[in-house]
Amino acid sequence: MSLIPSFFGGRRSNVFDPFSLDVWDPFKDFHFPSSISAENSAFVNTRVDWKETPEAHVFKADIPGLKKEQVKVEIEDDKILQITGERNVEKEDKNDKWHRVERSSGKFLRKFRLPENAKVDQVKASIENGVLTVTVPKEEVKKPDVKAVQISG
Repeated sequence: MSLIPSFFGGRRSNVFDPFSLDVWDPFKDFHFPSSISAENSAFVNTRVDWKETPEAHVFKADIPGLKKEQVKVEIEDDKILQITGERNVEKEDKNDKWHRVERSSGKFLRKFRLPENAKVDQVKASIENGVLTVTVPKEEVKKPDVKAVQISG
């Protein structure tokens, strides 16, 4: 007798194994446009935070296990920040017996339109502990010159 109700697909599961339960996936039957292929499914898995400080725009991307050689940061047309990379599939050994593969592999791409005040010629990027940090300095906002005009009359 299955311990899992029929709304989980009626499959038999081991209640004591947290990985054996089927998790409802609301996107299971969702079809992406043809421009997004299955090999690029890692797009969804590359999370990026963007915060603005008084001095800069700071982007932080989770890229665990990647080396700097596997990631590319580019500025496109002086206004688009583009972060790309690729997670490679682990080499298989004929003697290995895989029980589960959950880590995504493939190419990823994230693009962000930078604001007008971004100094795109001074962008810096670094990777530490699986987090890519891209810092885009901001130009100082010039206060308009205001000149008083003498009113005659």
